[in-house]
Amino acid sequence: MFDMIGIVVADMAKALDFYRLFDLDLPSDPGGEDHVETTLPNGMRLAWDSQALMKQLQSDWQEPRGHRMGLAFKCASPAAVDQLYAKILAAGYRGSKDPWDAFWGQRYAVVLDPDGNLIDLFAPLD
Repeated sequence: MFDMIGIVVADMAKALDFYRLFDLDLPSDPGGEDHVETTLPNGMRLAWDSQALMKQLQSDWQEPRGHRMGLAFKCASPAAVDQLYAKILAAGYRGSKDPWDAFWGQRYAVVLDPDGNLIDLFAPLD
C-alpha cells in the first residue's frame, strides 16, 4: 500500500516554513532534525529529509536536476486558490504561474517551494 511521499530538502527550516502555509501539522522548530513527517487527513504521510541525511544513507546520492517531483493541493474553492497563491507570494516565495481558469475545469496556479519544486494549487470551477 502506498503510504508516504518524501521530499529531499536543502534547508529543513525553510522547507517547513513554506509547507506550513498549507496548514500542515508541522513542528514550529525542527530542532536540527534531518527527517520530519506528518500524517495527512487521508492517512498518507508526507515527509522531508535533508540532503545531509540522503548523503549519509546513500554515499553516491546526487542532487537531482530539473523538475524533481510534483505535488498538488486541492483548495476549497476557486477563490481559495487565489487567496493561497497570494499568501504564498506575500510570504516571500515565488510563483511559477499565476492563477487561471484551466480548460479542464479547474482554477489552477503553480508556486515554487524553497528547493524549486513546482507545487500546484487547484479547485474545481463553480
